[in-house]
Amino acid sequence: MRWSCFKKPLSFAAHVWAAIGAALFAFSACAPAHAEDTLRVLAWPGYADETTVKAFEARYHAKVEVTVVDSDEALHAQLNPGTASTGPFDVLAANTAEIERYTREQVLAPLDLAALPNTQHQLPRFRALSSIDGLTSGTRAYGIPFTYSSMGLIYDRKQIPVAPRSMNALWDPRYQGKVLTFDSAQHNYSFTALALGYHDPFDLDAAQMRTVTHRLIALRRNLLTYYTVPEDAASLFVEHKVALMFGNYGNQQVELLRRAGADVGYVIPDEGALAWLDCWAMTRASKHPQLALEWIDFMIGPDVARRFTQREGLANTVFASTDADASARLYWIRPVEDGAQREALWNRIVSGDRPETFR
Repeated sequence: MRWSCFKKPLSFAAHVWAAIGAALFAFSACAPAHAEDTLRVLAWPGYADETTVKAFEARYHAKVEVTVVDSDEALHAQLNPGTASTGPFDVLAANTAEIERYTREQVLAPLDLAALPNTQHQLPRFRALSSIDGLTSGTRAYGIPFTYSSMGLIYDRKQIPVAPRSMNALWDPRYQGKVLTFDSAQHNYSFTALALGYHDPFDLDAAQMRTVTHRLIALRRNLLTYYTVPEDAASLFVEHKVALMFGNYGNQQVELLRRAGADVGYVIPDEGALAWLDCWAMTRASKHPQLALEWIDFMIGPDVARRFTQREGLANTVFASTDADASARLYWIRPVEDGAQREALWNRIVSGDRPETFR
């Protein structure tokens, strides 16, 4: 098993976590790996842990190389759709909006559902692929649901004894310097649109885009910093006594913080929250399509699903969730009106451009 990671530049705390992770997995880099029998996996933090990967390698007599990404933008950069035919990855994990995008860009291969018997163990709503936006095209399926979460607010109960009711709490001047948000153009624009009461947070017109942009500029006054991976967020939250955080990873972050001893609460705001459904998919460039299908089937099996939820605190698609997400007002992530524009504006916001330079 070999591991690599592709991320945006991280804070000092993130580099500390990265160093710890590198030390934990350094021994695996010495294992022999041959291109002809190595499955290359592109995934989010925690999706393909060492124990799970070793179990798969032992069962299928294969090597697995895992590359971890920390944002949709990083995922896209790794896949490089313009030259996908020579891309290195066999299988990837992505949300439904990205699955739809990569299907349209012909990065993904259709899946042989007959080769995925563990789909029969999944909950009925996740077996009905055609009812989930982004997973099918025509009669073909391109993604298999794996895990999901809302993206609500995480708050320190000591500093905020009463749960906040709205995402607008992130802008409350009482929390100046004590707010964290995820470093992502798409999600920050979308949750801010929800906070402003816009009907469709994924399809903003020009006037709405300007308003959201200036609202995100204003948020900088309250921010401690932006985070990427959940471990980075947990470290920053505890070390700097953060009061409030946009929980991009949802329950996974809550679990990490509670294990670290933080007294945190989690809430879906009154206006609702974004939510993601991450799925496994196979690339057209895969050199080992049969092994890729075996990986997907293995990852959605009951044993892996149960361990994944216990380890990461995230829901799986096999066993019914008992958390509040099931009844909350959720906006499942969809493709946005202009991802490139959002990304360009976001880069300027993060870089500290002055408000008057935005039109």
